[in-house]
Amino acid sequence: MNAAGLILKLFGWKVSITVPDYTKCIICVAPHTSNWDFVLGELAYASVGRKAGFLMKDTWFFWPLGCFFRAIGGIAVPRRKPGTGSLTDFIVSKFKSSSRLVLAITPEGTRSRTTAWHTGFLHIAMQADVPIALGVIDFPSKRIMIERTFTPTGNVDADMRAIKDFYSPFTGKYPDKFTTE
Repeated sequence: MNAAGLILKLFGWKVSITVPDYTKCIICVAPHTSNWDFVLGELAYASVGRKAGFLMKDTWFFWPLGCFFRAIGGIAVPRRKPGTGSLTDFIVSKFKSSSRLVLAITPEGTRSRTTAWHTGFLHIAMQADVPIALGVIDFPSKRIMIERTFTPTGNVDADMRAIKDFYSPFTGKYPDKFTTE
């Protein structure tokens, strides 16, 4: 057992990651109600010897934090400026130019309660032709799981409903901040 696995075990967390070690994929992570989700997710993936990148506002990539965030897989998301293109296009180009890229994305886009989950990860998966692994951080059971892969159909509404249905039994650190409505 590596250090990441030992830390999780010491705090009573169980990890089950059974999806293949894809060279390219998106890990859709929910519920996302706390900054601890990031720490737990990174530790869980590292506990099985894997590394996942993540998106973060470019304003956080200043010295010395920028070096640290890049070293652990951070991708600086540029602020939107007229004529610069969409975030989806930016990430699709990252997938197409990388030989290996596993990217964790929280579709809620916030730690606050929201019914309006972002659909960009579905568009990215379709355009970059990468699978979506469904990652769960369930606080009551202290389980972190990535056991199912989802292939988008192109029907964004139906795909989002199926994904929300998958996450509906799970609970974040702050249950009142998570909904799959």
